[in-house]
Amino acid sequence: MWLERIIQIFKIKDLRNKIIFVLAVFVIFRVMANVFIPGVDQANLERFFAQYQSLALANVFIGGTMDKISIVMLGLGPYITAVIILQLLTMIFPAFERMYKEEGEQGRQKFNQYGRILTVPLAFLQGYAMLALLQRGANPVIGQLSPITLFTSLLVITAGTLLLMWLGELITEKGIGNGVSLLIFAGIISSFPANVLEMISFGEAGQIPRILAFFVMSVLIIAGVVLINEARRNIPVSYAKRVRGMKMYGGVSTYLPLNINPAGVIPIIFALSILLFPSMILNFFAGAGGTFGALVQSVAGFFDPQRNPWGYGAFYFILVVLFTFFYTAVTFDPKAISTNLQKMGGFIPGIRPGQSTASFLYYILNRVLLLGALFLGLIAVMPSVVRGLTSVQQFQFLIGGTSLLILVSVVLETMRQIRAQLQMHDYESF
Repeated sequence: MWLERIIQIFKIKDLRNKIIFVLAVFVIFRVMANVFIPGVDQANLERFFAQYQSLALANVFIGGTMDKISIVMLGLGPYITAVIILQLLTMIFPAFERMYKEEGEQGRQKFNQYGRILTVPLAFLQGYAMLALLQRGANPVIGQLSPITLFTSLLVITAGTLLLMWLGELITEKGIGNGVSLLIFAGIISSFPANVLEMISFGEAGQIPRILAFFVMSVLIIAGVVLINEARRNIPVSYAKRVRGMKMYGGVSTYLPLNINPAGVIPIIFALSILLFPSMILNFFAGAGGTFGALVQSVAGFFDPQRNPWGYGAFYFILVVLFTFFYTAVTFDPKAISTNLQKMGGFIPGIRPGQSTASFLYYILNRVLLLGALFLGLIAVMPSVVRGLTSVQQFQFLIGGTSLLILVSVVLETMRQIRAQLQMHDYESF
């Protein structure tokens, strides 16, 4: 079945060209990710990421480019941050909300253009902060840079982020799937061969039961992620019959699907940003002495997953749950859905149109969302739990966190689009 489907995909010229185009962009992306900034001490770089576990988590989020200190070291992080900031501003400024929700495709294009513009200063600032952090400490990752070299490096890093943003939009336009998500997917999956080799070398006789237990847990967790990611709460909707001229419209019944996890991976990204920011700021005061230095060390220890695994994990879990409710409140508007249903002559059986429908949608959403929020929080802390139970450090992307949700979401969404292309081709042939 799968072999026939793959053969069918490559028989269709248009679909084949789109897939080849996406793979070609992946190659360009991985080549850029391996063009290193000069003067990087690789041994100190490994110690740096071992010391700052929160940066290792952020590295997954941006596509696995930060740990190589390449010309695209920031990945798509500034662009994603810019889009998130603008989405949050829709709650504060009505003009942004109208642009994003009411002005249609033209408003979305303008909104995306603002995101591209905001990406430039964010990439410049994040690049400067990262380079400054890499030059600190007794064993700096890179040496001290002159003002001209620093400015040139920042221009190159910013240009690398903008080039990745452009490549992502090209994939969305000319390829198949969401370009930004696919580039992050490519960055995560690129570590798979190295992890396989590391797992083989790790496979001593005494460790085989732990490795088997690890893979059994991985399969169960991935199955749970797919189940929750695809789960829907279908709300029945009926449309009243309308007569226009000699034709009758409506009189049909359908349903309104509510995702159990409507926020996707965004709450984990928000939580990682909150956890990462204090640790980065506190690292600049790491050398302070006296009472202030002790306070800095105490607060930094709380945000260190190695020194305080239980406190860090609990705080991470709570943040993910809270941000799931927060982000859903930003992006999902039951009042707007109720208004649109009423305009189209639709109604939920047994519920009055208007405010009663909006209240019913709020009621259902809050109960469905609680399950999704708890699931997201569990997935976020699952790597630490499984690592503690099995003592296996490799293949962490198989058992939870941002990487697993991105992998599953991107694969499922890309499969849907490929399936839709195949069905369209079948209809045209028919």
